Amino acid sequence: MATSSEFSAGGVVVRDAECVVIVPTRRAADGSKVLALPKGHPEQGESAADAALREVREEAGVDARLVEQLGDVRYWYMREGRRIAKVVSFFLLEYLSGEVTDHDREVEHARWLALERAARELTYKGERDMASRALLRLRSA
Repeated sequence: MATSSEFSAGGVVVRDAECVVIVPTRRAADGSKVLALPKGHPEQGESAADAALREVREEAGVDARLVEQLGDVRYWYMREGRRIAKVVSFFLLEYLSGEVTDHDREVEHARWLALERAARELTYKGERDMASRALLRLRSA
């Protein structure tokens, strides 16, 4: 079976005890809606951190400041008969400005959610883990 790899970057944008979550227009493999963190592929020459900041602006409508890298999520998925190894680097980001209603067309809606709830309710375990890491980081600050 053919395999390839992909890289994306995303952010856990925090404001007080909340973070931004999105519902992308793309559904899960079973057709259900996904509750996710904003993320996407870096553009040519763009660092992972810059890609995370841009994706947060595009998908969630907010501008943020880089605090630190939270870690990587690694998983496999299938697309068009190819097995793809995916790595997503997530960053802790501090909200600066913007409105979650100002997102792009790839997103059905974006909203603020209590970070504790995000750590329980995000669709994918890796993203729940990143929300948990952000929560621990904020509690230790």
